[in-house]
Amino acid sequence: MSEKAKPRYKVAVIGGGTGLPVILRGLKHLNASISAIVTVGDDGGSSGVIRDYINVVPPGDIRNCMSALSAREPEFIDLFQYRFESTDDFLAGHAIGNLLIAALKEMHGSMQDAIDMLSRWMHIQGQILPAAQEPLVLNALFEDGTIAVGESSIASHRKKIKEVLVTTTEGEEALEASPRVVDAIMDADMIILGPGSLYTSILPNLMIKEIGEAIVKTNAEVVYICNIMTQLGETENFTDADHVEVLHQHLNNKFIDTVLVNTTEVPEDYIRTQPNEEYLLQVKHDFEGIRKEDCRVISSEFLSMKHGGAYHDTEKVVEELGYLLNSLKLAPRKVEKTQ
Repeated sequence: MSEKAKPRYKVAVIGGGTGLPVILRGLKHLNASISAIVTVGDDGGSSGVIRDYINVVPPGDIRNCMSALSAREPEFIDLFQYRFESTDDFLAGHAIGNLLIAALKEMHGSMQDAIDMLSRWMHIQGQILPAAQEPLVLNALFEDGTIAVGESSIASHRKKIKEVLVTTTEGEEALEASPRVVDAIMDADMIILGPGSLYTSILPNLMIKEIGEAIVKTNAEVVYICNIMTQLGETENFTDADHVEVLHQHLNNKFIDTVLVNTTEVPEDYIRTQPNEEYLLQVKHDFEGIRKEDCRVISSEFLSMKHGGAYHDTEKVVEELGYLLNSLKLAPRKVEKTQ
């Protein structure tokens, strides 16, 4: 962001996985100060290996957010994102950015200091904040009473999830957010949730006690970008209203103000050819159910079909978010949310 122009808006985006960097990449074009609040429950792939060996929050989602918000030249970002091939033995599967984040954390002792330093090198437009200062463990309680421990194992059970809980690696309740996270939420004009996995990318952040409390208390407009497709082992047969209801039930508060919903139909033959097997069917619409959750619905053709998958059209989503931000500047701030 240019020093000459002070950002008109403050936007906090909360999530993880592949959806968060996609939205961040588009938000760079708004006149906004961006705070990306990133999940720290990932226990798979390169991130999982690094967190187990170095006791550091998983760096993969942080790395992807850095790449999305970086103003560096494409060649530099490609190097930062480069992942060693599986035949490289010791370095197999590790991304260079993950190793840099882990090394800086080990050198300086603070994950946030490491991220801030690397953010300066990467010319980040905004700030990237891990949801917590330590790696956390995602636990899923299923309706049959059984429990799955660890984000990467939840979907494989193919059971209906009753609720998710987040604990420290010692099994204690996750209470504290990283420095600046609560301030970013409380100071924001808008908070964006999603798109992303409901139970493994969005809720792990909200179930950290300080973050959940801040989301409920903030006067910011809370916008949920509902997923286009259901997910294997997580949201099978879910409607858009079901997604919202789960979020509200976990915080025992109707904290979402606006829901963005795609209305373009994904062809069935297109769904069958998707390379990503975790996606099943298109999320069904229940606009009346969303309104019963005290949310307004903004529905439009947000679909982008590319690379064999069904994704959000970032440009259209960000354009809608921009309209909403402009309207917030003309409307009075909220003072209380529905319990």
